[in-house]
Formats: sequence, structure tokens, C-alpha cells
Amino acid sequence: MTAKNSSPMSLFERYLSLWVALCIIAGVGLGVVLPNIFQRVAGIEYASVNLIVALFIWVMIYPMMVNIDFASLKDIGKKPQGLCITLVVNWLVKPFTMAALSILFFEHVFVGFVEPETAKEYIAGMILLGVAPCTAMVFVWSQLVRGDANYTLVQVSINDIIMVFAFAPLAAFLLGVTNIVVPWETLLLSVVLYVLIPLAAGYITRKLLDKSGDNESIAGFTGKLKPFSMMGLLATVVLLFGFQAQTIIDRPLIIALIAVPLLIQSYGIFAIAYCWAYLWRVPFNTAAPAALIGTSNFFELAVAVAISLFGLNSGAALATVVGVLVEVPVMLSLVMFANKTRKYFP
Repeated sequence: MTAKNSSPMSLFERYLSLWVALCIIAGVGLGVVLPNIFQRVAGIEYASVNLIVALFIWVMIYPMMVNIDFASLKDIGKKPQGLCITLVVNWLVKPFTMAALSILFFEHVFVGFVEPETAKEYIAGMILLGVAPCTAMVFVWSQLVRGDANYTLVQVSINDIIMVFAFAPLAAFLLGVTNIVVPWETLLLSVVLYVLIPLAAGYITRKLLDKSGDNESIAGFTGKLKPFSMMGLLATVVLLFGFQAQTIIDRPLIIALIAVPLLIQSYGIFAIAYCWAYLWRVPFNTAAPAALIGTSNFFELAVAVAISLFGLNSGAALATVVGVLVEVPVMLSLVMFANKTRKYFP
């Protein structure tokens, strides 16, 4: 995978926020008209995992995991500055700033608009977003700034390995600090279901497909799966907003309230990572992907864990889905900014 042969973002991906918005409208409409169907779907679960939503999320995550090449880890030492920036931002900065912003807004600024128990669920959903660094769309962002694709692959591979071990403890710690009690067994089960198993399946698939070592068979396979991945995302959005339909009808302002700290978090994290890269004189084809990877979230994982921990019709699940709505336009604006400031980097 090189910057020369990478394809630009597809029309569908570029307007992903529009499709998400349309699915939100469809989900709310169906939830109001056909509430019994959504109640039946909500009841199809095992060990706090809704099987229908789990299926959609696996469809989303699996193609992404096939793209992860652990053989790229041999290049880990070639561009240590960019890697340092991303890892510090992803694991030592972003989770804590997201927790701080969510508490600031939902326990203080918006305290008159949201009930305390519901506010805790919104805080939990945003914390889960902050603890889950992106593993898929970052390839798209890297392509759009003509970043070093091999470097991006190394970063994503390392993040996935760290996520297997760090996601559950860090999420449990931050949720505990904010007085949100979560069962450890459910949190660990979520990591196994939505990170470890898809990662192992992706690794095995890659080994079976890439016998020639040219990556063409892998690209063809993931290209065929991509439409299903997007369909899984949109179907999940319809379901989640269907479950939340009555809440949203009663309180339509809540989507905007959740979006405010998410927007501040995204632009703030990018500013930290991008300025750090500039001051460190990191080349642009490493600096831009490093900042974008640090900013983006693995919202599929956050959605799945929020559902497992708090339920399909919880405020936590709603907050993570709003993260999907916010992320794409924010990331496209950051890509545009990065490309316009390219000349300031080595």
C-alpha cells in the first residue's frame, strides 16, 4: 500500500454524515411508528450483548481488521517521532480530555437541560469514544493528505495491539472516576467480541489471501466487503435511533448538546498533535497522519461497548452514535486545513 496507488475517499464515504443523518431520521420515524418491532429486537440478546447489533458491528469491523498488517511492525523504529505523538495523544491525552470535557458540560454547563442519571450515561458514552482510537477511517484520512501509507499502517497496527490490553482497564478507570459503575466481565467480554476476535479473524484472513505477498487479493477482498461494512454502520444507526425515538422526540436538543464537547475535543486534540509535530519538525507526510490518527475515534467499538454496558436505548449508546455524525465532517475539515498548511512542514 503506497501513497501513489491509494484511492481517494469514495463519494459514499465523503457524504457519510449525510447518510447517517438520513438514517437518524429514518430510525426516529420507524421508532415512533413501529415501537413494538424495536422492542422485540432489543430482546434478542445473550450475556448483555444484543445479537442483532453485534452482527452489524462485526460486519463493520471485520473488513477493517483485514487491512491490519502486523508484518509492518518491523518498521516501528523508522519514524519514531510521529509514532510517539500518536501514542501519547491516543492513550495519555485524549481519554482524559474527553472525560474532563464531558463532565464539564454535562455536570455543569448543561446541568439544567439534562437529568443527572441521563447525564452520567452521556458522559459514559463520550468516555468510551475517547478511549477508542480509530483503526479504519484513518487510512482514508491519510490518503487524502498524501501521507506515508506504510507509516499509517504501522501506527494502526500498534494501536490495535495496545487496545487489546489497555481499552478495558482505561475505560473502567475513567468510568469509575466519574462514579459510573460498570461490570468488569461485560467490559472484558466486549473487548474480546469486538477487538480480539475480529483482529484474529482479520489476521487469519490476511494470511490466507496474501500468499503471493502483493496485497492485491487483500485489496480486492476488502473492496468487495466495504459496502457491507457501511451498510452495517447505517443499519446500526437506524436501530439505535429507533430505540431512542421517544427520547429524541421529547428532547430534540440533546443531539446538539452531545455534539458540543465532541467538537471541542476533536479540534483540540488535532491542535495539540499537529502543533507538536510542527514544533518537532516532523515531515508533513508523517505529521498530518499522526495528528489525524490521534483525533479520529473507533466509534464502532464505542457503540458496541456502550450497548453492552448500558443497553440499546441508553444515553451512552446515543452519545456514541452522535460521535459518528460529528466525526466525518470534522475530519474532512481537518484534512482540508492540513493540506492548506502543508508548506509549513519539512
